[in-house]
Order: sequence, then C-alpha cells, then structure tokens
Amino acid sequence: MADTTPGHDTNRDGRAVRETKLSRRQHILQCLAHMLEQEPGARITTAALAKEVGVSEAALYRHFPSKAKMFDGLIEFIEETLFTRINRIVAEEPQAIAQLEKSLTLLLGFAERNPGISRLLTGDALTGETERLRQRANQVLEKFEAQLRQIIREAEAREGLRPAVTATAAANLLMALAEGRIAQFVRSGFKRLPTEQWSEQWALIAPHVFYRP
Repeated sequence: MADTTPGHDTNRDGRAVRETKLSRRQHILQCLAHMLEQEPGARITTAALAKEVGVSEAALYRHFPSKAKMFDGLIEFIEETLFTRINRIVAEEPQAIAQLEKSLTLLLGFAERNPGISRLLTGDALTGETERLRQRANQVLEKFEAQLRQIIREAEAREGLRPAVTATAAANLLMALAEGRIAQFVRSGFKRLPTEQWSEQWALIAPHVFYRP
C-alpha cells in the first residue's frame, strides 16, 4: 500500500528505492570483480558470490536474473568508462599521435587498476561461460580498435599525416601491443603491470606511426 501521509514525498521515496537498488547492484558487481582478482583461474559460482556479497543466492537473483547478466554489467562498466574517456581525449587533444598515446595509456591503465576486470578483456574469466559473453567482451576491444583506426584516418585530413601502413594495419598493430601487455598482466598473476616501460616503448613506436608526405 502506498504511503499517503500528508506531506510525504513519494517521488523522493521512489528515488531512494532506485538508488538503493542501484547501490546494491554496484556492490554485487564490485564483489564479482574482486573475486575475479583474488581467485584467478577459478570459476565463480553464484553461491560463492552470494557469500562474498553477504546475501542469499535468491537475493542476488533479485538484482540480476543470471550470472551472465552480472558479467554483462561488468562489461557495460568497461564500455562506459573507456569510451566516455576516449571521446573526451579525441575532443580535447588536437594531435592524432597524442590521441593514440593517451587512448592506449587509458586502456592499459584501466586494466592495471582493475585486475579482475582485465580477465574479462582477455577472456580468461569467461572460460565455461556462454559464447555470447565472450563475443561481447571481444566487441569492446574491436570497438576500441575501430576508434584507433578512426583517429589514424582523420590524421591526414586534420594534420596532413599519413600512416606508414594502412590505417587498418596500424590500428591492429597498436591494439595487438596493448592486448599483449594486458594478457601478460593476467598471465603473471597481476605482477607484470601493463604500464611498466610503456612510455619507453611508445617513444620507440610513435615516430613510425605517421609520415608527412
């Protein structure tokens, strides 16, 4: 029954309920990411996750209808974080080579700060899960590569620069480098940091991305 007490703000109560549900969903996702970090190689069960969260499995399913949807929630967090920031980089940074550096540094830094989530990017955490989830995680990296490709293509029109190879090949090479560093991070048990020696490596690569005809 609705509360009809005089002066009672039902809109405020509705917002409070939605915010509580959102915060509980966020807490569940944070616990899932933490377990992915603390238990590399282990398959996360809903029973173990419920214990980590401190609720029953039934309570988990009130917020997410399946474990797959929980992984979806983490992938959505990756997408929102990365592409909001990369769009800002492109809007604020006028030079293509700096856009590429900052975008790749963003990806590597994000993986480093979120070890458990980096296992989603490599697919390591999705072993035994549905193929749809693996494809969804792959699409995040494919979309990131497409963004790099767009930066490279626009460099000619904006700055008179041309890639040393095709834009497709250049973007793929840069993405392979970033993905390799993230894979090393996961494989090392999060000891080999993605950003370690990155500035020196970028200084070696950067002069060879473009040439001015």
